[in-house]
Amino acid sequence: MGHPAHTRAPATSARRDAYARRKPEETALYKVVKEHFPAVRERAQEHGGLPKFVVREFEEYLRCGIISEGCLHLVCRTCGHSEVVGLSCKRRGFCPSCLGRRMADVAVHLEQSVLPAVAIRHWICSLPWGLRALLGYDRVLAARVAKAFAGELARSLKKRAKAALGLRTVTFADTGCVLAVQRTDSALRLNVHFHVLALDGVYVRDKASGRLVFHALGTPSRVEVADVAARTAGRIEKLLRKAGRSLDPEMEGLAEPPELCEEEPGLAACYAAAAQGVSASGDRAGLPPLRLVVSVDPKPPTNDPADPVAVVRGVDIHARQVVDGRDRRQLERLARYITRPPIAQDRLTERSDGTLELALKSVWKDGTRAIVFSPEDLVLRLIASIPPPRWHTLRYFGILSSHSRLRKEVVPRLRPDPAAIRPPPAAGDQLELAGFGEREDPEPPRRNRWAWLLAHVFRATVETCERCGRPMRWAEAATTRKSAARLLAKLGLAPQPPPEPPPPPLGQLPLPFRR
Repeated sequence: MGHPAHTRAPATSARRDAYARRKPEETALYKVVKEHFPAVRERAQEHGGLPKFVVREFEEYLRCGIISEGCLHLVCRTCGHSEVVGLSCKRRGFCPSCLGRRMADVAVHLEQSVLPAVAIRHWICSLPWGLRALLGYDRVLAARVAKAFAGELARSLKKRAKAALGLRTVTFADTGCVLAVQRTDSALRLNVHFHVLALDGVYVRDKASGRLVFHALGTPSRVEVADVAARTAGRIEKLLRKAGRSLDPEMEGLAEPPELCEEEPGLAACYAAAAQGVSASGDRAGLPPLRLVVSVDPKPPTNDPADPVAVVRGVDIHARQVVDGRDRRQLERLARYITRPPIAQDRLTERSDGTLELALKSVWKDGTRAIVFSPEDLVLRLIASIPPPRWHTLRYFGILSSHSRLRKEVVPRLRPDPAAIRPPPAAGDQLELAGFGEREDPEPPRRNRWAWLLAHVFRATVETCERCGRPMRWAEAATTRKSAARLLAKLGLAPQPPPEPPPPPLGQLPLPFRR
């Protein structure tokens, strides 16, 4: 358990709203996991069981935000107002709260410290259906496929820059991108795909001034996008052959990785069902889940020759969206989108028959507005959404990578908000620092504090008293179930726990403890 958990508050105004502790135990997602994960885990024991990283993900999620499992007591020393904040699990599988914090943290980091104020294009690369279960398990192969796509994208930009700028060689052009790996799609199917924020142009060293100058290249043509897709598909085929994988010309016939079926057969079964998008239990076993449709007339496909999309041998690439890098607010919103959690708990509702309805953010082309899952199938989809250990979801390439010697010349040089990197000083500390000047941190932390992110994203603050506006201070931290019960009983939020039994007489102690 780590940072305090937070709640989503509407950010419709500039004012700071009062903090409201979230109650995960009242959500449909929490109830489904608590009631049905033990049964799914028990059934998986017949196939060897689930790996430890999956079990720990669910166990920690069931403790996340529950004040009886661990909490923090904050008190205003001016008016005496107090708050109790539940602790978070800090996992990276499917917890909406912790992944929402991670999403906000990464988005602020990319906007403030990585992406320059130039044109940024959003590329989406979807991979062949036969690769989904394989890449969901094999982290090394997934990293190599991501590197292959980023390399072909950089090659295309440099080739276009050479022709447009009259460069003697492509080595004079530098570009970069940030690649986010998403494991699932909007229907919670195991579908490993890439979202890329790429510089929509190249940096070229100016001979007169010696500075790097950005040259925008504009929207790529459909032919250029198709070339990136074709070359990416060719490199994927080479990677598969090198790894000894079987494939057909369309890369649709890849089976589940044999080593996964041998080592983790229970996990392999979950991956297979989630990758195929079918139900694994109930009356619809082996069939796709039910869909709620608002219109039976599908939208006609657009065939605009200027649309930058292409599909080659199962590799589907879209490059429609571009953002002006000077609009930092929109850039941060786009960074949040590419790092979003797999499931939003406010879109999941329980139906009268016990099934779960997952509403889609936008209606599909065929009119589908929601997917209906059985509780067991939803748990299986959540299992497939959990990344294995050391399965990185964010990667940097080109001039934006940490090992690039040119990175410091292009990344933003924004002065960080002091409140974002350290807590404000107490009243006494302010008096002591007065007249001596504020001391600068030699090396500020790489990430923003939880409370600052809460105020930045949700316009809710937990560090300021909602009554008098003075700072809230830590009074006590309960990190175990026993200490949390004692704290909640003292605050009148829970009944007094039973007293601890007295120690046994000395004669009844085990021999090693006798003196």
